[in-house]
Amino acid sequence: MNLLGLTSGIVGIVNPFVPATIQRSAGYVTAPDGKRTPSYTTLPASAQIQALSARELQHLDGLNITGVLRKAYLAGDWRSVYRVGNQGGDRLQFAAAAPVPSTLQGTNWLIVQIFETWPDWCAVAIQLQMS
Repeated sequence: MNLLGLTSGIVGIVNPFVPATIQRSAGYVTAPDGKRTPSYTTLPASAQIQALSARELQHLDGLNITGVLRKAYLAGDWRSVYRVGNQGGDRLQFAAAAPVPSTLQGTNWLIVQIFETWPDWCAVAIQLQMS
């Protein structure tokens, strides 16, 4: 059962999904001098952005994750750093123009924590990154 699909229409009236771009980590490229540069696979996405609850903020603070933080609901299965599977470091980018809210326009966010993961959607904590 696709719960995100069932609820997104109703919740979207109050807080709509906005277009975004997911950059899924594809590892890194090592230069001859040994410097590593991350590489990404870019995919279109849509995200619903919300404020974090007090409990979620407390949890992230306990993990020493600070900065500008939000919660994002995304279709699909996305990752924060998952060292065992050599995965993670996925990023979320928002366009520099409408229909993205002005507070998100042209921003880049790192997925820093997974709150919920299901076969067809996930809820993640994202942290604003310097461009």
